[in-house]
Amino acid sequence: MATTSDIRNGLCIRYNHDIYKIIEFLHVKPGKGPAFVRTKMKSVTSGKVLDNTFSAGHKIEDVRVETHKFQYLYTDGEFYHFMNEADYTQIRLLKAALDRPELMKEGEVVTVLINTEDSMPLSVDMPASVILEVTSTEPGVKGNTATNATKPATVETGATVNVPLFINEGDKIKIETEKGTYKERIKE
Repeated sequence: MATTSDIRNGLCIRYNHDIYKIIEFLHVKPGKGPAFVRTKMKSVTSGKVLDNTFSAGHKIEDVRVETHKFQYLYTDGEFYHFMNEADYTQIRLLKAALDRPELMKEGEVVTVLINTEDSMPLSVDMPASVILEVTSTEPGVKGNTATNATKPATVETGATVNVPLFINEGDKIKIETEKGTYKERIKE
């Protein structure tokens, strides 16, 4: 058993007969009244995000997890298939267990959280950023660059990302996976 002082990003806890992963948290000490912890949790089974407040010192049941490196192989629609880099065993996960599956390309190495009690995979942590090639975008119009104007661009995985006007087809761009936003153009 853990308490609210043990809450951190990435902690997996058992709550309402389900396993949740802490996405965000904030310890709040108001001037009047007891302290509390405001959290945003994501269900690892359904992908549902839940806002919850725990009073200070509240007991929470944490779930022991291990992290393993897996390589993304392919998707068959609703399932995403991964291979363990250590022993080459394969697992498949539902789309709901993944944060941004549209940004994963085949061969990408991700970190999979596995419940140590029953060896079931819980969720997938992608790298902080990925480098993808732009497959289609409208050409930028000269003269529209005075402000932070953006245009939609489709990358090699099929995801659509808003990019600056100077990005063209064939350019490689770095995308921040947490928000799914354009970060920078990669020069070769």
